[in-house]
Amino acid sequence: MQPSIKQISSSHNDTFKQLVRLLEQGRERRKQGLLVVEGIHVAQSALAAGLDCGQLFVNRQARDKAEVADLIRALPAEASVFELDEGLFARVSALATAPEVLAVCRRPAPQPAPPEQSRILLEDIQDPGNMGTILRSAAAAGVTQVYLSTGCVDVYAPKVLRAGMGAHFHLSLHEQADLSHVLGDFKGVRLVTSLTGDRSLYRQDLTGPVAFVFGNEGSGVSPGLHDAADARVRIPMPGYAESLNVAMAATLCLFERVRQLEEV
Repeated sequence: MQPSIKQISSSHNDTFKQLVRLLEQGRERRKQGLLVVEGIHVAQSALAAGLDCGQLFVNRQARDKAEVADLIRALPAEASVFELDEGLFARVSALATAPEVLAVCRRPAPQPAPPEQSRILLEDIQDPGNMGTILRSAAAAGVTQVYLSTGCVDVYAPKVLRAGMGAHFHLSLHEQADLSHVLGDFKGVRLVTSLTGDRSLYRQDLTGPVAFVFGNEGSGVSPGLHDAADARVRIPMPGYAESLNVAMAATLCLFERVRQLEEV
């Protein structure tokens, strides 16, 4: 049975105000265990991955799109569907053009990883674009276990979800993780990138289980995790550059691993 569609025409509506809080406040999202995705294709990815999406907000301008109708039909019967005009959508989205839909879903629980499964550890990554790009690269490279320190940006913040382009739903995201404990339990090679690393990334064997540690945009990896690594690798930069953006560095590391595995 298809959910019925309710109209919201005022920003004073309690349901609309709750949506605004979820979009604007990471604390509220964590407290309720929820996330909000924007756009048809990301919402389709969330449902295809099995996320529990209990609310769908439809832009009135997109009501007649076949993809929107398909999305509504894919929802569980107990889900709530609300139709908003484009003006209300513009108030809650940072996009230049209001999206067709917003879906409120329950945050998925991460799947436990065996100690020898490759992973990435993210320490205090603050920029939403960097976080989303790293997750997208991890999903593309097949490294599905991601551990995030308490100092990281909310991994399910709207800007991170937009940058991730659906990658979130193909990863096991461990929030508020004790990275020292995770690294200590790992049964494989523990690597950090460093400008002063004693080995080139391209000479490091990445064909076995690997844990990559990537640190804060400004301060990098903390001394404790740095010292716990088995190897400190550098990314050769023969041209002029002081350093690489953390998302770019992570992408290079992940796909060097892919390259090496392809050659085995």
